[in-house]
Amino acid sequence: MSPIDWAKRPLQKYADFSGRAARAEYWWFVLAIIVCYVIINIIESLIGINRMVLGIYGPLMVLLWLATLVPQIAVSVRRLHDTNRSGWWLLVVVIPYAILGFMMGRAAGAGNASGLAAAGLFSLVALAGALVILVLMILPGNKGDNSYGPDPYAG
Repeated sequence: MSPIDWAKRPLQKYADFSGRAARAEYWWFVLAIIVCYVIINIIESLIGINRMVLGIYGPLMVLLWLATLVPQIAVSVRRLHDTNRSGWWLLVVVIPYAILGFMMGRAAGAGNASGLAAAGLFSLVALAGALVILVLMILPGNKGDNSYGPDPYAG
């Protein structure tokens, strides 16, 4: 398969959370999404619509994020399946960041500096979770069939 075929495969399997995704499928898709974000950011900057949403993002960037959110999650789940792990491992990233957001919002609203310091320390937990998922995405998949389906490189 060509890199373009690998990159567009997650869009063809838009909300398919079953089966396995090879490393090539996952990483080519990630690269394609990053390239799209860079291009959209340049276009938004040139026409002056960047930072329109929450003072951070442009509307086209938000639309791209919303359009690719489900395929990004689906290909991540299938990638974890390739290493014979459940897709629930993604919660290793989601839960700490959700707690961190809650902690920071609560501390900032109360003007509590010690609460912000605790949130800063908790951010290390969130970072560790993100690094765990990164390592799992880099690991090679199981050779042959596993409990989530056949080897994606098998044919």
